[in-house]
Amino acid sequence: MNIRKAVLADSKGIAKVHVDSWRTTYKNIIPDSFLSNLSYERRTDLWNGNITKEGNYVFVAENSDGEIIGFADCGKRGSNHVPESGDLTAIYLLEEYQGKGVGKSLLRKVFLQFEELGFNRIFVEVLEDNKTRHFYEYYGAVLYKTEKITIAGAELNLLIYEWSNIRDVLIKY
Repeated sequence: MNIRKAVLADSKGIAKVHVDSWRTTYKNIIPDSFLSNLSYERRTDLWNGNITKEGNYVFVAENSDGEIIGFADCGKRGSNHVPESGDLTAIYLLEEYQGKGVGKSLLRKVFLQFEELGFNRIFVEVLEDNKTRHFYEYYGAVLYKTEKITIAGAELNLLIYEWSNIRDVLIKY
């Protein structure tokens, strides 16, 4: 497995992971009609923008064949006004690569980026019914607040977690 900074040519591979992982991760959480309408093309356009956006950092995980099997995205959301803080906006893996250390490696890469940026408080948003929230809890994220959101007519609880010291995460490796 290889973890590296994403380049524009990775957008299509990231989009595939994004769509496929949403369809497995959010099955029975987000309405099927929404998940079935996700588009590789629209997500490719989204990732073209995310990769080239200043202040945004995207990393990919590749398998031994050089195929993108996961990605992470981080930076600082426009809505985040907390000094010296950042946001982990996404970590997604293809289902068959979950539980094999890929997410852990991506998380480490992201937190090294946060360290380089001088951020110490990090926020991540995750749906309450998403079992991967336990991954963040394992690495020390603490519930900061809960909000109600609506996706495709479904009202969902969005949990916002916080790490108050990135060194605590980095020493877990």
